[in-house]
Amino acid sequence: MKDAKYYLRGNDNLIKCQLCPYGCTIPENSKGKCNVRLNINGFLYSENYGKVSGVHLDPIEKKPLYHFHPGQNVLSIGTFGCNLTCTFCQNHHLSHPHNIESLFSVNYSPEEILEISLKQENNIGIAFTYNEPIVWYEYMYDIAILAKQNSLKGIVVSNGYINRKPLSKLIDIVDAFNIDLKAYNNGFYKNICGGSLKPVKQTLKTIFSRNKHIEITNLVIPGLNDSEKEFREMVIWLAGEFGANLPLHINRYFPSYQLTIEPTSQKTLLSFKEIAQDLLNFVYIGNMVSNGNSNTICPKCQRTAIVRKGFRVNTNEIDEEGNCKNCGYKIAIC
Repeated sequence: MKDAKYYLRGNDNLIKCQLCPYGCTIPENSKGKCNVRLNINGFLYSENYGKVSGVHLDPIEKKPLYHFHPGQNVLSIGTFGCNLTCTFCQNHHLSHPHNIESLFSVNYSPEEILEISLKQENNIGIAFTYNEPIVWYEYMYDIAILAKQNSLKGIVVSNGYINRKPLSKLIDIVDAFNIDLKAYNNGFYKNICGGSLKPVKQTLKTIFSRNKHIEITNLVIPGLNDSEKEFREMVIWLAGEFGANLPLHINRYFPSYQLTIEPTSQKTLLSFKEIAQDLLNFVYIGNMVSNGNSNTICPKCQRTAIVRKGFRVNTNEIDEEGNCKNCGYKIAIC
């Protein structure tokens, strides 16, 4: 365990957590909603600090990040716990384990994670992923500091459900984010994810205002967040706030955890891609085998700048500065 950040102490050893928008009031010997921040004698501790449930060298496209050092690898790590309760969670065994003590993990100090990362071939940095990194904020922060000091990139794959102050401190030391925008519907956030939309929108605006690389993932679930009208409103907001070059990953849903709805139809995903492309230059479909839907097309000359197969880059027609080799249009951070 590790001393936690961002909380207030109250009477009778009560704690008010200030890490995320829930603002849990935590009695002594109890945990917050994330189930990994524990009140002991009126002090808050991060219970999952250093407990790594997975560490792998992944293609950066798997995060998914398509416009941040495309074709490179990143050391990816996760622990356990989450501050949302999505009924469709694909990593529920990590995010909401029935018994934390029984979950397999290996203890790694931040220095050991750095050492592992530095030994990897073709590795640009460290990605905080697999389960929600916000709930292991202290561990992520300590590793990100070391990564930055050693010229490694820090990448956060998150639901974006975090308060502005801790987010601002994190932005200082990381380089790129993929934020999972669950829906453009507060009812969905409340009923399906146990959260709310407004804080996530604020997170996106804060990241963008600090000039950090950002990409958006939207998982489309039949009957829950697949309204064409709602999706169009989301795209209009994204393009208006962040510009036409914001990458959007539209992902296909498959039954998982507590949700047994049939998978998203390919017709819906292709239709949504067409809608998004009216306002956004870089729109991709994930979790679906289909020709060309993960390729990057230069919006200026219409050449295929990057050809992907699965999570691998087969053809890369951008230069070392991230510009299209044919016309010079800025496509990626390299």
